[in-house]
Amino acid sequence: MKENDVFSLLAELNDDPSLRISQTAQTDPRLPQGAELGDLQQVTYFELARLMERASRRFSGLIRAELTKLRVDDIGPAQAMILLAIGDSELSVAELLDRGHYVGSNVSYYLKQLGDGDYIDRVASQRDKRSARIKLTAKGRQLRANLRDAAMAYERAVNRGDQDQRMLETAFQTLHQLELAWGSASRYGV
Repeated sequence: MKENDVFSLLAELNDDPSLRISQTAQTDPRLPQGAELGDLQQVTYFELARLMERASRRFSGLIRAELTKLRVDDIGPAQAMILLAIGDSELSVAELLDRGHYVGSNVSYYLKQLGDGDYIDRVASQRDKRSARIKLTAKGRQLRANLRDAAMAYERAVNRGDQDQRMLETAFQTLHQLELAWGSASRYGV
């Protein structure tokens, strides 16, 4: 993906037609006059966090559209993400909280909805009857498989080769490093 592609993607995510750049443009209209596309010192961590939030909302919209295509109307994108996080495992609620970034009260509500819709089974732990283990039912596994198939189709449409794959891996590593740094800073200070 070239720098022009990155800024075009940013503009699309921002839904602001005035920010779209032609393939031959050499400057970004958001930057001061004469600043080159390669001059990325203008991007701040705050702007990156805003972009991640918008991208997350877009991804939720994509999941919502897939759920609509699959005629699933009893759960939403957040519950679908929990199904994906559970996967083939049998987890405790604490383990599920560790796998995703959920608020405990939200997870309880989401798990109740998933249980009511017969997407998950809650089994009392053998050692501690107060805690439950969670696993997908056949209906939950089928929906998870359908969502994974859709994700693979989107990935094939976006990934045009080795360079795109390397850029995806670099983006993942960068965001993971930011997650760790921001997590440490929020707990222990800068």
